[in-house]
Amino acid sequence: MQKKPVDSPADFLEYTEIVAESDLEKLQGKWQVIAFEMDGRKIPPGSASIVIEGTNFTSLSMGAQYEGTMVVDATATPKTFDVKFHKGPHKGETSLGIYELDGDTWRICIGLAGVQRPTKFAAEPGTGHALETLTRAVAGAAAEQEEPAREPVAELEGEWFMLSCFQDGKPMDAKICASARRVFHGNQTTMLVFDQVYMKSRFTVNRASTPSAIDYLDTNQSGIYEVDGEGLRTCLAAARQPRPADFTATPGDGRTVSEWSRRKKGVRSQESEVRSQESEVRSRGGASGERNAPLRSRLGSESF
Repeated sequence: MQKKPVDSPADFLEYTEIVAESDLEKLQGKWQVIAFEMDGRKIPPGSASIVIEGTNFTSLSMGAQYEGTMVVDATATPKTFDVKFHKGPHKGETSLGIYELDGDTWRICIGLAGVQRPTKFAAEPGTGHALETLTRAVAGAAAEQEEPAREPVAELEGEWFMLSCFQDGKPMDAKICASARRVFHGNQTTMLVFDQVYMKSRFTVNRASTPSAIDYLDTNQSGIYEVDGEGLRTCLAAARQPRPADFTATPGDGRTVSEWSRRKKGVRSQESEVRSQESEVRSRGGASGERNAPLRSRLGSESF
């Protein structure tokens, strides 16, 4: 596209609209997430993707499905975009981000709803920023085949509470640990954090290996696990990386090591207990946010 001389405010507005439309045209279609970092932590992207149709977007396989509209400003430095969520956990909210587009590679840095727009392509701890690198999906790629239903893995079947988790050698936030739970049902596993679906995937196991092997088919992760009575320990490699040989996670290796306790019948999760007590406080006319902060902190610290 040839640059148009900007001789007046009207010319400038027309120019910015042309540039924005040009970038939107280039963004049309499906984009595969190949790298994802949130608040300083690298997270396996699995099969996550974003689809752009006109000014509408849909994010898939990111714990929950998000839909909304997107507005870009390709004349800003760095280029910016605003997304308005119409479906999903953040319905009605707006997130602000920056982006750069280089052929079939799209890099974005976006803040959580209510967080200021990032000024650089980084997701440092405590910023509430997510950094993603995406590549254009190959047109006409074969659809993923459905795995046949499998018998439940008896030793994994059921619900588990997280006790501890280390990613890249760093401990996960205690409050997140306290809220996290995992459900194995048939050949599918679902992880929930704060009662929101964080990850869902089909899985297979090989109990003939030592330790037992587990593969998450939809996030392209290989790992190992062991069950000891009512306890479960897992170690998962980053997406498309070799299977770990032991239950360790050191800085830079991309591994996630976590420990879980099987949920006993009739026992509620810690996060559900917190929500129940907050509801009780509200029903008595109390201010739940401030009064229950110590309770959340206490539950989080005891979860390790």
